[in-house]
Amino acid sequence: DAVIEAIDNGIKLLVVVTERIPRGDVAEMVEFAEMNDARIIGPNCLGLIVPEVCKMGGIGGPAKDAAKSYKPGVVGVMSRSGGMTTEISSSLSAAGLGVSTAISIGGDPIIGSSYAELMPYFEADEQTKAIVIYSEPGGRMEAQLADWQKEHDSRLPIVAFMAGKFMDDESMKGMNFGHAGTIVEGKEDSAAEKIKRLEAAGIRVVERIDEIPDVVKERISA
Repeated sequence: DAVIEAIDNGIKLLVVVTERIPRGDVAEMVEFAEMNDARIIGPNCLGLIVPEVCKMGGIGGPAKDAAKSYKPGVVGVMSRSGGMTTEISSSLSAAGLGVSTAISIGGDPIIGSSYAELMPYFEADEQTKAIVIYSEPGGRMEAQLADWQKEHDSRLPIVAFMAGKFMDDESMKGMNFGHAGTIVEGKEDSAAEKIKRLEAAGIRVVERIDEIPDVVKERISA
């Protein structure tokens, strides 16, 4: 009700941090937002941050702590994990790359904004020179991003990390890993299949988190 009321009153950007909202309610929220040209980040997210400009949600913790992890820079970050949004951004800041905008997009099965839906905003931001995404098994967001990249050939090099490769084991099918949205229903949802799709679209997938800063530097300078 709060989301519908906010949109009805002209709010165009909403961060919904609440976890495990019933899927039917989320679908209704997202549809209503689309009908009213509004954008929802989340649910089940930590929000977004533009370093030294604005912070919405609990991303990075208190402002003084967030300022240590999120330094202004050139890399856009999108992550299904709130904690890993900060971990990755901290490593980029330590490497001197910094962050243009970081978004914890949410870990539930249905969310308001996918990687592909947010890419045009990063494309339009002159400060952003590269994108990093943190992905998990389950859902179709990575496939959508791969399709978007093939169609639009983004000016921004994209570097991805895929967590939860162990979920590809047949014994894990149908089980959830961490977030409610991380459930592997079939081959298409698996980490291996997602990696294959991303790489086929020209998106670099790293094996380890600590590789991200060096690979981003390499892709920017290529």
